[in-house]
Amino acid sequence: MHTEGRFAPATTAEAKERFDALGPTAQTVVREVATAMEFEKTEYDERVTSEVIERARNALFAASLEIHIGTHEEFETWREGNPDYEVTIAGNENVDRVAWHAAPFADRAVAATFAHEERAAVETLRRQAFGRLYRDEF
Repeated sequence: MHTEGRFAPATTAEAKERFDALGPTAQTVVREVATAMEFEKTEYDERVTSEVIERARNALFAASLEIHIGTHEEFETWREGNPDYEVTIAGNENVDRVAWHAAPFADRAVAATFAHEERAAVETLRRQAFGRLYRDEF
């Protein structure tokens, strides 16, 4: 088993603090991308909306989440150690590997099974974790 990412908020307040802190970073990222795309000022003002900045912040937050990756057996061992967690699993139960993220403040977790494409599973799981565990908190 191994872990990717470093952010595993223990409380809602910790998650909100991190999310809020990413606002300026999201603005900088979007501005740099728009500059690289050679947006004129008027095009920038028209196309770079608060929704664009918000989506960048969502992606940055999700990208930092701590994801555990292991075998089905390792995942089941984790579940046995966390029996109070409500776990949502995406994917096929008949594959060998699982990626998961837990939100202790909500007693919930999300997981995605995969056979070969670990990177795709991790990125899919991060989007699911944000949508299912964090979005409503922000």
